[in-house]
Parts: sequence; structure tokens; C-alpha cells
Amino acid sequence: MKMVSVSQLYKSFGQIEAVKDLSFNVSQGEIFGLLGPNGAGKTTTITMIVGMQDPTSGTIEVAGRNVATEPTEVKKRIGYVPENCALYENLTAREYLELIGNLHHLPRDRISSQIEKLMRYLDLEEEIDRRMTGYSKGMKQKILLTSALLHNPDLMILDEPFSGLDSNSAAVFKQLITQLSHAGKTVIFSSHVLEVVEKLCTRLLIIHKGEKLAEGTTDEIMAQAGEASLTRAFSQLTGVTDIEDRASNILDALE
Repeated sequence: MKMVSVSQLYKSFGQIEAVKDLSFNVSQGEIFGLLGPNGAGKTTTITMIVGMQDPTSGTIEVAGRNVATEPTEVKKRIGYVPENCALYENLTAREYLELIGNLHHLPRDRISSQIEKLMRYLDLEEEIDRRMTGYSKGMKQKILLTSALLHNPDLMILDEPFSGLDSNSAAVFKQLITQLSHAGKTVIFSSHVLEVVEKLCTRLLIIHKGEKLAEGTTDEIMAQAGEASLTRAFSQLTGVTDIEDRASNILDALE
């Protein structure tokens, strides 16, 4: 079953073409990695999938529902963690998560139960009733991840989800992503940490300047680029083949 279908997606901001004729499908249960250099169009693509901004042209479907014509039904199925998000920091974690649960029209007893369990598993049990103004970046990231999971969505979309997490928390969420896939959930995430992408993802999409460069398994992408590692394949496909020279030039500039 196709969980996400993107067809001929195009997005421009004035004269800037952020996404150009992008098409791809993501099947139910897949862990799908969205890769690209800074400014490649990854976040723009993600925000169009979740319905936060409209494409200039093209269509997006989630579980067979059109994002443009059935936005509410689509959003019920999605849990989304943006790379940067402003929390209501004057609230406690419990108050914020209760707000999210109420927005999803979850039963009150389920909201309370889910919050207690998730906070315990994430080692935030003692912080749950403290205002989030004093939270670290990693703690805030845990709250965002928890809020995305609260309504048990069919599709998780994560934009740089491991940013700010300590090693233990990152390991828990990596395992969680794998187990979500095993449970039939679909995960799309972007990351600059290629080692994580290579380990977790069943398929990858590499975009550059808004256009698709490659799509497939890690092995397929390495074969396409003629390289023995995903890191070198990524560099080759995105046109950066002088990494050592660039590093040397930076060092020389400091002398």
C-alpha cells in the first residue's frame, strides 16, 4: 500500500524554484530517508506533505487522501517533528502535551496515561510539571517527539529528529523508528548524519537544488554513483568531489 504519493511537485517563492518536478512514493512500513545539502528543498517538501504550505503545482496524497482537498483527514494520520519549533514554553510539559492530545480529540484518560508512560520512558518524569522555559534543547526535542507520537499516527515525518538528543536518547529513538516500521507505521525523515540514514532507512531519496538526483536502497544509490560508501556517493551525486582540497584551503587560510 502506498502511504505517500508525490507527483510532479513544484514550489517556487518568487523567482526562486525550491522544488522542481519532484515525484516519489513511500510504501506502508517503509523508513524513507530524505537527503540533500542545505537548501536542497527537503524541508519545503516536508512542509508540503504535512499541509503547512501549498505547492505551486503537483499533487500529494497520504493514505490515498489528497493533502489539498482533505487536509484535516491527512493531518489526523501524521505525526510531525520539525527541525525548529517554538514550544509554548510558559506551559509545563504536561500542560503542553494535554493541549496536543485535546487538539487530536483523544479521550482524557488516554491522554493522561500516554503522557505518564512516555515521560517515564524518556527520563522526563521529574520534569513533567516544570515550565519548559528552563528545558534544554534535547529536552524540548523529546517533548516534540512525544507530541508527534501521542495520537499514534500512521505516518511519522521527522526533520532532523536527532538534533539535540544525547547518545542514549538518540539510541532509543533510532530503535523506536525501527519498531514503528515493524508495526506497519511509515517513517519519513531527513538527516545530515548519513551513518544513521544508512543504518535505518529501507530506501533513500537524494535531492539537490529542488530536483531528484537518486532514489533507491543504499546499495542502489552507491552503485549509481560508482562509490563504495554512502558518504562518497552523496558527495559524488551532489557535485562535491574536492572535499580534501576544501579542507586544506580552509586550513591554509588560517595561516
